[in-house]
Amino acid sequence: MDSYESHCTEPTDESWRFRKPQVTFFVTLFSTILIVCGKVNFTNLSRYSELNEKTYRRQFTGRVWHVSLKREIRVVYLIDRRLPNRVRTCLLFSTDVEQDPKQIVQFYKLRFGIEFLFRDAKQFTGLSDCQARDLLKLDFHFNASFTALNLAKFDAHHQHQGQDPFVFSMASAKRRAFNQPLLERFMANLDLEPSVIKSHPNFSTLCDYGTIAA
Repeated sequence: MDSYESHCTEPTDESWRFRKPQVTFFVTLFSTILIVCGKVNFTNLSRYSELNEKTYRRQFTGRVWHVSLKREIRVVYLIDRRLPNRVRTCLLFSTDVEQDPKQIVQFYKLRFGIEFLFRDAKQFTGLSDCQARDLLKLDFHFNASFTALNLAKFDAHHQHQGQDPFVFSMASAKRRAFNQPLLERFMANLDLEPSVIKSHPNFSTLCDYGTIAA
């Protein structure tokens, strides 16, 4: 009887409250339910507004909630169908939900352009090879490295012809700069007429020997 009464008596104010592990469990459960029901996926793009851009065939954008950042973000989903047997996609986002989606794409293009600039400077123009410790000397070295890279890119852009998009490769520019003096050395040692050799249609092909695309 005492046991029955102990279970059937009215609960006190403290008995109905959830313990901390129970609260954590229910919070996680309901959060998971809400996330799964509204989880972002790109299999159904009807939820996003469609934009157009020359580089990409289709471009979608929308405002979604980011779980890790705990804030709303603007996403831009790019679909490139220029190759018939390969579909390439790219997902970009910005924490500024009011930002123009086309501006987000443009900013990412500029960002990757800066990364390529540092990559080429480290690999080909000695950006990280300076052993000086003086601030002015380091400043001079960095400027000289980037200047050499920009001059090579300017020269390649100046020589570009045709309707094909301009593609720059510092490895190709370095190889071309090596091939031309080597061919001139061959002409000098073999007593060949430089004007006849350089006017030949295949001379430019020899200068481009070993070049690659970026």
